[in-house]
Amino acid sequence: MFRLQVFAAALWWGSASAVGFWVVPLMFLHLDTPAVAGQMAAHLFTAQTWVALVCGLLMLLAARRQHQDALRSPSLWTIAGMLVALLLEVAVKPHILARDNMAMWHNLGSVFYVVQWACAGKMLWQLSVHSPTLLAAEQSQTEQAPTSAA
Repeated sequence: MFRLQVFAAALWWGSASAVGFWVVPLMFLHLDTPAVAGQMAAHLFTAQTWVALVCGLLMLLAARRQHQDALRSPSLWTIAGMLVALLLEVAVKPHILARDNMAMWHNLGSVFYVVQWACAGKMLWQLSVHSPTLLAAEQSQTEQAPTSAA
């Protein structure tokens, strides 16, 4: 289960990094108009929201299954990151698409995106710090578990 958490955190942080800091800026540089790039970016950010929610849910379920204590569990960062991703999608994105006070909503969306990215990075960092201990514990549990014959 610990490996699932690390994989989900890495996927979340890596996809947020790629979409927000690499793909979307390149689209604004190379597509014909900012409007076309903006529409495409909106679709990518929606996909990123789904990645964040699925990865966050997997991490929470894996942590619950492991019965991790609060010091090692990234649950607070996971929930915060998921919440910010959801706020971006349902509260900020509609204003940006409607071009309603574009500068303010775009800046707020950028801040929320960086906060989401930082939460995912914090989770990945926190999990990697504890990885040798938790992987050893997971391995010993697997070795001690009786095999069932069907």
